[in-house]
Amino acid sequence: MNDRPRPAAEQTPAEQAPAEATAATPASAAVPATTVVRWPGPGLAGGQGPAGLLAAYHLQTQAEKGEAVTDVADLPERYRAEVLDPRTAFAADTVLLAVAGDAVPGCLVLTGAVGGAAEIKRLWTAPEYRGRGIAAALVRAALTEAAARGVDTLRLSVWDWRTGAIALYERLGFAPVPARDDRPRLLHLARPV
Repeated sequence: MNDRPRPAAEQTPAEQAPAEATAATPASAAVPATTVVRWPGPGLAGGQGPAGLLAAYHLQTQAEKGEAVTDVADLPERYRAEVLDPRTAFAADTVLLAVAGDAVPGCLVLTGAVGGAAEIKRLWTAPEYRGRGIAAALVRAALTEAAARGVDTLRLSVWDWRTGAIALYERLGFAPVPARDDRPRLLHLARPV
């Protein structure tokens, strides 16, 4: 049995679930207002943080790359370190969390600026919260944060099978740019701040 994901063109919407814009919110679902806060910081009850979201992000990404693991302990070391100690792993970065009521359904990491550019990493929305504008709110907050820092360009990379996420980035003004590394199927996008 081949565990490698099928190309996006052959996938059903349910198989494309990691893409932010593919899920719809039922009309009857009560959606608490979403705010975006910096982590660590005020507005987070009980020490809420990004660890669970980062774990879901990395486990899903490994599965999509055909390298599925069942537990955080089985992740490659650098990803495991992000989950187990995000405060240290992202000490030089800004971690943004989406807060909806008592839940923390999304996260995004904005790297420190290098040469006028910062990078979005680890954008993730819990599957049950997708289609509610959480990812867009996180990206907009990252743009605001980048502008406040004097960043000229915001860049990111995204796997080509995450078609919903790519559509979101394009709607928010990101466009393809030359690759910064040679990983196949990894797209590089950027936009001016």
